[in-house]
Amino acid sequence: MRRVARGDRRAFEELYRRTSPWLTVRLRRRCADEQIVAEVLQETYLAVWRAADAFAGAAAGGSAVGWLWTIAARRLIDAFRRRAHHAAPPAAAAPGTVAPADEAVLDGVVGDEVGDALRRLAPELRQVLQAMVLDGLSVRETSVLLGVPEGTVKTRARRARIAMREALA
Repeated sequence: MRRVARGDRRAFEELYRRTSPWLTVRLRRRCADEQIVAEVLQETYLAVWRAADAFAGAAAGGSAVGWLWTIAARRLIDAFRRRAHHAAPPAAAAPGTVAPADEAVLDGVVGDEVGDALRRLAPELRQVLQAMVLDGLSVRETSVLLGVPEGTVKTRARRARIAMREALA
């Protein structure tokens, strides 16, 4: 990221080559509209190119991939908002489908017991937890991302926390 911040195009190309397949899978998991995914991917990497110095200057210990996903998730929400003003809501990913990349990320982020409990949750509860806990989105952002009312997000989050507590007790 330091090299990208200094304007090193080869470093940026390497970052894109290494992260774009993973990021595309994550975006497709949350949006089935290929046009939106392509736009968000382009906007994300443009933002990274323009603001790499903001990450490179941040405190040590931050994850470049986490920073990249945060940018992409926010851009996806913005795209959903733009589309909502002009057309019907975007097509969501098929409920209950789990992309292998998401499973790998879950395996790397959470332990076996917690990961197993997450995988046993109903898909709509797992989606809310992934968006709010793993992706760090707010209730409002999760609502826009999933295309459900904020009250539904809050209810699902509460149900998911209860189910997780029971599974881990």
